[in-house]
Amino acid sequence: QVQLVESGGGLVQAGGSLRLSCAASGRTFSTYTMAWFRQAAGKEREFVAGITRSGDTYYTDSVQGRFTISRNNAKNAVYLQMNTLKPEDTAVYYCAADRGEGGSRLATLYDDWGQGTQVTVSS
Repeated sequence: QVQLVESGGGLVQAGGSLRLSCAASGRTFSTYTMAWFRQAAGKEREFVAGITRSGDTYYTDSVQGRFTISRNNAKNAVYLQMNTLKPEDTAVYYCAADRGEGGSRLATLYDDWGQGTQVTVSS
C-alpha cells in the first residue's frame, strides 16, 4: 500500500495560481501511474490529470493548457501546477496511485488515495 499526503491547497482569486504537492511513501513510486482527481461539493469525483511511469501526461479537457502535472521520482512526489484558476475549479483535490498498468481516468482503477486538499477559487 502507498501512503499519499497532499499539500498546497488554499484560497485564491480567479486568474491566480496554486501548486499542489503529493508526497508518497514506498520504494517503488517510480513504477506507479499517478493522478490528480477532484470532487466539488455535491458532485462526483472526477479525473483531472495523470502521469505515467514513463512521464506521459494526460488531462481532462477543462484543465488542458492551464494545469501541468509533473513528478520527481527521486523525491517520491507528484505535483499539479494550476494556472488561470476559475471558480469552477473549486473542489477537494486528491492524489491517487495506480500500481497496475496505468493511464486510466477511472477512479475505481486507482489503488491508493490521499486525504485531499481544499482548493477554493473566488470570483
